[in-house]
Amino acid sequence: MFDVTKKSMEWGEETLTLETGKVARQADGTVIATLGETSVMANVTFAKAQKPGQDFFPLTVHYNEKYYAAGKIPGGFFKREARPTEKETLTSRLIDRPIRPLFVPGFKNEVLVICTVLSHDLVNDPDIVAMIAASAALTISGAPFMGPIAAARVGFEDGEYVLNPTCDDMHQLRNNPDQRLDLVVAGTKDAVMMVESEAYELTEAEMLGAVNFAHQEIQPVIDLIIDLAEDAAKEPFDYQPADYSDLYAAVKAAGEDKIRAAYGNTDKQERVAALSVAKEEIVAALTEEQQEDANLGSALKKLESSVVRGDVVKTGKRIDGRALDTVRPIVSEAGILPRTHGSALFTRGETQGLVVTTLGTGDDEQMIDALTGTYKSNFMLHYNFPPYSVGEVGRFGFTGRREIGHGKLAWRALQAVLPSATDFPYTIRVVSEITESNGSSSMASVCGGSLSMMDAAVPLKAPVAGVAMGLILEDDGSYAVLTDILGDEDHLGDMDFKVAGTEDGITSLQMDIKVAGITPEIMEKALAQAKEGRLHILEEMNKALSEGRQEFSAHAPRIETMNIPTDKIREVIGSGGKVIREIVEVSGAKVDINDDGVIKIASPNGDAIAKAYEMIHSIVAEPEEGAIYTGKVVKIVDFGAFVNFFGKRDGLVHVSQIENRRLNHPSDVLKEGQEVKVKLLGFDDRGKVRLSMKIVDQETGEEIAPEQKKKED
Repeated sequence: MFDVTKKSMEWGEETLTLETGKVARQADGTVIATLGETSVMANVTFAKAQKPGQDFFPLTVHYNEKYYAAGKIPGGFFKREARPTEKETLTSRLIDRPIRPLFVPGFKNEVLVICTVLSHDLVNDPDIVAMIAASAALTISGAPFMGPIAAARVGFEDGEYVLNPTCDDMHQLRNNPDQRLDLVVAGTKDAVMMVESEAYELTEAEMLGAVNFAHQEIQPVIDLIIDLAEDAAKEPFDYQPADYSDLYAAVKAAGEDKIRAAYGNTDKQERVAALSVAKEEIVAALTEEQQEDANLGSALKKLESSVVRGDVVKTGKRIDGRALDTVRPIVSEAGILPRTHGSALFTRGETQGLVVTTLGTGDDEQMIDALTGTYKSNFMLHYNFPPYSVGEVGRFGFTGRREIGHGKLAWRALQAVLPSATDFPYTIRVVSEITESNGSSSMASVCGGSLSMMDAAVPLKAPVAGVAMGLILEDDGSYAVLTDILGDEDHLGDMDFKVAGTEDGITSLQMDIKVAGITPEIMEKALAQAKEGRLHILEEMNKALSEGRQEFSAHAPRIETMNIPTDKIREVIGSGGKVIREIVEVSGAKVDINDDGVIKIASPNGDAIAKAYEMIHSIVAEPEEGAIYTGKVVKIVDFGAFVNFFGKRDGLVHVSQIENRRLNHPSDVLKEGQEVKVKLLGFDDRGKVRLSMKIVDQETGEEIAPEQKKKED
């Protein structure tokens, strides 16, 4: 009944298995990939005809995590997997980016890739397994896919690269000083296609070494996919790219000079308007048959690409007139909003980000329910890209995949320099509002985010800047690496290479390649050129703020932390939370206690924090023998007085320790409610507290010297 094909190999410390022919046999391609005990099923289907008038490639990738894969039931009231989590969205993009450029040029039939996590061993991250499964499913599906690709994750510990480190090793890298890198690389047999990373100030050489290490380690996986395809692949889909060479020749003849003149405008809005007019004039010059040709849009785009790319490589002249390694003019401003905790406006050419930082308490941490377990995050970065930022109308309010992806890239770049939660017990939320865009708004978010947090007095280890690099690679092997690319250079170029970091090293690297021919030499040059650009941007940012502010905004909460023994937690909370509610009500501060005995006390009012601290300290601290305390008489008896001197703790002042004279009764000099100063003499055999008043000056609270006692006697 089943025609099963199964291939396995040892990869790193686990067994990688690819299987097809048993499940989902009506899909064009289905592969279940298993690494260790993590299994992902990839299903590929594609339309056998192009929709009329389709002028783009409609590839859709969905990565789905099923909670049953880890033996869990989804949280919340709705016990079903609902909208995609951030991890699912990011992994969908991770799969899409390296496979999209590998479909035959001109193929515009709809393609759907669905990856479903079936089993998760909590050791091997399913995102890598999903990328391998998707590649294998595409390779055997018959679709015009020029793969396969494979992917690997790389860690960096003690100066050594680690292949596919465990989920635990990669979880919350900021709190794991031994791990300095979380790098995902996807590539073909001959070239790297995609890089995504979170790094902790790695040098350019270390980062390049990690990429090369990953590319080397994925070669056996590519061979395994090819081995599977030799036994299980379907007949290739009969697709022949449309030949529109005659149409292109007519378009070129009608308007190459017009397109070149339009691109001579250095202002984006003027350039867009001129290009629109030029295209209208080109179309008007064509025959009616040529105007109705479905490939007209492709011909126009090809002409644009030819003009822009040719000029860059041959003359070194870019669209806006800059040299290849020049960054656009930068203006950095900090503290521009009066009521926010921290704010910055970062403008680079025609790209601008208004970035705002808000500080919160432990209650504001984000709860994340993942397959690997539930955990909290005290750093969030949200990126918004409204239509007006590019002068367009469009849907507003929906957070798309692009916004999530760009926000995560900026998050990775910045979190490497954040202080530890123990040193800075605040929840940090950074929001980047992109108000203008013409090239790499994610890197503007990094720069603005760094300035915004410094303005909020977040003690960053170092400022962070980011820059987007581009590449024009011609068929003859000539190329040009571009610093700080424009939107058109990204759209018409061959590489989008974003590098963020401090003066000392890289904190994030993201690379997408549109051609299969990037050599280590080109990558090395791009990294070196990016470092120059990053250092220049950091200098410009320093003009606004060279170091973090020392004082918080008047509107930001103040948080103090204190540690108490875990056996004292119950006393601070009290029965039914009675004690901690009283502390909050009396002090006016917000109090948060975790299971480790770490207490966070928050309030914009310093006096409220001090009051709460004092109340908690009086509950958990132990009185010190020989110390002097201010107390209150709570009860008078024949043999002395009981004084409440340390929180709820009482002690006895014996009648002989009240004054340096004989008293008939303690009530001769004391009354209930009277404030007195006492010295803790010690504890008797039964642990009872012994106090003395007579050796303490009741006015100053200082201990009476022995000589003074003799005089008084």
